[in-house]
Amino acid sequence: MFSGGSYDEVERWLRNFLTAHAKRVDPRFEVELDTGDEREGTSYGVRLRFGRQVSASVGFGYREVADNRGRLAWCAALAERTQGLARALLDAQRTADAGAR
Repeated sequence: MFSGGSYDEVERWLRNFLTAHAKRVDPRFEVELDTGDEREGTSYGVRLRFGRQVSASVGFGYREVADNRGRLAWCAALAERTQGLARALLDAQRTADAGAR
């Protein structure tokens, strides 16, 4: 049902999906997608942001996301991966805050 789609449609889906799952860890999370010239039409770079903390960029191929976004197992793994990354970033922020005191 949700497989396929244009580059922009898949980008929107990916942003919304990742945002929803990161915000389950903490509603203050933001998702940044890089779709610049070198990625246009082929891939996405994703970073999570929580306060001053920013995750390393995670790359996703357009075709991978387009082909799998309708598959429950793939989506479940992506949700788990996103929440794990969000928890790690939140822990890093808490550690930085505790060290600053």
